[in-house]
Amino acid sequence: MRFLHVADLHYSLPQLDWLADVSARFEVVVLGGDVLDLGSRVDFGAQITVAQKYVRRISSRTKLILCSGNHDLDSLGSEGEKVAAWLTDLREDGVVVDGESVKVGDTLFTVCPWWDGPLTQSALANQLAVDALRRPARWVWANHSPPQSSPTSWTGMRSMGDPELDSWITTYSPDIVLSGHVHQSPFIRNGTWADKIGNTWVFNPGHQYGAPPAHVVFDTDAGEALWISAMGAQTVKLDQEIERPIPPLTALPEWFMASVGRDPSLA
Repeated sequence: MRFLHVADLHYSLPQLDWLADVSARFEVVVLGGDVLDLGSRVDFGAQITVAQKYVRRISSRTKLILCSGNHDLDSLGSEGEKVAAWLTDLREDGVVVDGESVKVGDTLFTVCPWWDGPLTQSALANQLAVDALRRPARWVWANHSPPQSSPTSWTGMRSMGDPELDSWITTYSPDIVLSGHVHQSPFIRNGTWADKIGNTWVFNPGHQYGAPPAHVVFDTDAGEALWISAMGAQTVKLDQEIERPIPPLTALPEWFMASVGRDPSLA
């Protein structure tokens, strides 16, 4: 299976255009939160309307998995905690959103909401416990925040990760956690786009301006994850231990160039 992971698009229309254009080349696209931007001058309601149109377009071309980030919370739930209610409308379009899970081939994707309080946090803990009982060969979590203990959450001054996620990773050892949230981690000293906690791989593609966004392409047959950004490209082998620091690539992998890599918009 080949799937794409991006996060923190923050209502960048060029990046959303790019994602819509390339989405059909992947079996799964994971959009790891913060589709919207609380700091934008564009009205928040207008952002939601436009973002939903993009999400529906992408979902018509591939299996789309979308977890909420802190910028995506638009209303109060029944228990008084902030939620991304606008994602709920997308379920009828086949988008897999907060609180849901989907199995694609031999991989189970669990979609984690951004939790604003103890009730949402407890619901997420229950969701992980249920999915742990039916995990297949590969278990992937889409969770906007990276774990606190990982350099994928390093800002250059401190970690901005989620300590609860560290605990859940220790308990369940998922194969892969797809995150975002901390924009600069892949681009700064002591930060990274890929990390390994025990047997769990953690990824944060980071945020950059313009199209394409920084992104990670996974090929489970090749057992490899490829990060592409304005700083270049790096890759990790999923069946090996991580090398720190991750060395830059001199050439893109053959599996990438043989398929999606022929399009310069992906390189």
